[in-house]
Amino acid sequence: MTEENPSFTKLAMRNMVRKGKLSLLHFGLTALGFVGFIVLVAWLGRPQLPGA
Repeated sequence: MTEENPSFTKLAMRNMVRKGKLSLLHFGLTALGFVGFIVLVAWLGRPQLPGA
């Protein structure tokens, strides 16, 4: 990889620093949505234990 083509990670970090609070808000909402989705899938797929 050359210095003329920075990685996507470097570009994302630079963009995040430039946008500041809005980027953190979007990141937080995305993380919250992802965790909520994982919890929902885990709850829907829970095993049904007999006698519980």
